[in-house]
Amino acid sequence: MRSAGLVLALLAVGAAGAAGPSYTAAGIVNASSFSGPPFAPNSVISIFGAGLARSTQSAAAGVSLPLELNYVRVFVENQQVPILFVSDAQINFILSTAIKPGQVTIRVATEGLSGPEIAVPVVNCAPTFFPAPGGYALATDAAGKVLTADYPASPGDIIVIYMTGLGRTSPSFIAGEAPPGTARIVSSLKIALDGKELDPVYNKYAGVTPGSAGLYQLNLEIPRETGADPEIRVSGDAPASGLKLPIRPKLVESGQPSGPDPR
Repeated sequence: MRSAGLVLALLAVGAAGAAGPSYTAAGIVNASSFSGPPFAPNSVISIFGAGLARSTQSAAAGVSLPLELNYVRVFVENQQVPILFVSDAQINFILSTAIKPGQVTIRVATEGLSGPEIAVPVVNCAPTFFPAPGGYALATDAAGKVLTADYPASPGDIIVIYMTGLGRTSPSFIAGEAPPGTARIVSSLKIALDGKELDPVYNKYAGVTPGSAGLYQLNLEIPRETGADPEIRVSGDAPASGLKLPIRPKLVESGQPSGPDPR
C-alpha cells in the first residue's frame, strides 16, 4: 500500500549519543508509540541507550532484514533477531514470531561487547497504534490517503488503521521477512469506539501489511451511527491506549448531520 512507506519511515527514526552498549528496562519500548511492554511476537521494538552502534545505519530494502547491522546484534533468549535500524542511542528490531508468552531476555552486542540482559514480558497480542498529530491514530482511507481533521472519513467508510504488536498470523512467516501477501492474525481482537464494543462484522481484516516487515493493519468499517472523532481502543491480551479517529458524520442538504442508518 502507498501509505506503508510513511509508517516504515516512522519506525526508522534515529538519535545520537556516546559509546559501549548501555541501556535499561525503561529504554525498551514499542517503536510505534514508545510505550512500554508487554510486547508480542513480530513486534517492532526500540532500545534507547548509549553506545549502541558506531554510527547510524538503516537496513537496506529487501525481502529479509539482517541479523547484524553495522556490527550490532540483538539477542532475545540468546537467539539473534532481525534489525531495522541502529544508531549510537537507538536500535529498532523485530521480535521473533517463534517467541512464547512469558518473560524473555533481551541483550545487545556491539562490536563484540555485550550489554546487560533485560527481562521483558511477552504476550500473544499487544495492539499498539501509531500516534498522529491532534491525538489521532494513524489511519488512511481505502485509497491510502492519510486521514486528518481536515481530511476525515465518514460513517459507513472502511478505513485502514496501522498498528504493531498484533502477533502471530495464519499463514505464518519468519520475523524480518516482508510478507508477500495478506496473513490474518490468529488472536481475537475486541474493538470499541467511544466505549462501545463493535460487532466483529465491522472488522474486515486484521493482519500484516503486505511487503512490510513488522507492520500490521486493521481494516475497519465505521458504523453509520458513529459521531465525530470517536476514541478507538483495540484489545488483545493487552489493550491499546485510546486515540481518536478523524471521523465526521456526513451532512445532508439542509446542512444538518445525517441521522443513524435506519436499517
